[in-house]
Amino acid sequence: MYRVFEALDELIDIVEEARSVPMSANCVVPRSAVIELLADLRDAIPAELDDAQDVLDEKETLVANARTTADELIDGAQSESESTLAHARAEADRMLSEAKAKADRMVEEASAHARSVTESANEDAQRLAHGAQREFEAVTGRARAEAARVVEAGNANYEKSVADGIAEQQRLVSEAEVVAAAKSEAERIVDAAYAESDRLRGDCDVYVDEKLAAFEDVLTGTLRSVNRGRQQLRTGAGTHDYVEHPHAVGGDFADPDFGHERAHRPAAAPMAG
Repeated sequence: MYRVFEALDELIDIVEEARSVPMSANCVVPRSAVIELLADLRDAIPAELDDAQDVLDEKETLVANARTTADELIDGAQSESESTLAHARAEADRMLSEAKAKADRMVEEASAHARSVTESANEDAQRLAHGAQREFEAVTGRARAEAARVVEAGNANYEKSVADGIAEQQRLVSEAEVVAAAKSEAERIVDAAYAESDRLRGDCDVYVDEKLAAFEDVLTGTLRSVNRGRQQLRTGAGTHDYVEHPHAVGGDFADPDFGHERAHRPAAAPMAG
């Protein structure tokens, strides 16, 4: 490429130093030297310029071919994209349909399970409520019967003590020498009978209160089990862990002394002879 500029400089020097033609703007230049410099200039021009000229000559054809190829590529890409999009839409519709069917099936199964758990919990709650009611009625009936029996025994003991006191008083009255002592003893026996009756009534009240307290523990345990079952139902656990009250076995109190009179009853005060 340097030779191109050098040859151009030499041509310029030749033209500047050439003799002028009289009466004109022309000049006389050495033909052989100019031809030689032009040949050197032609040889020094890179081949890429010739190729570039060929490209320029074929520009329209290349541009047309490139446009045709680009149009074909665009049409193919558009067709492929439409086909891919249609396939993707069909696949998405299929997956959405399957997901919806699966969701409906899961909702139906969950609803059926919830209905089953609810029915089971309702049956357990009703069974516990009925059992508690029967237990309450049975315990209350036994407690009332025991209270009536204890009160009746206390009244009988009281009446017997009063009768014994009156009889003893009448016997003592018949004896003049012990009238004062008999009167005092009779009053003491009557007071003791009243005291014994009050004590028996107090023992009866304590006994009934103890049995009612034990039954209250049973009811508390039953209500706790019912509440725990309801809580498990709300949280969807689906299982029930019912724990029987430690005092309730077979629907009755595990008290060996239940329904029996207390072993130790204070005896009536002996009468003075």
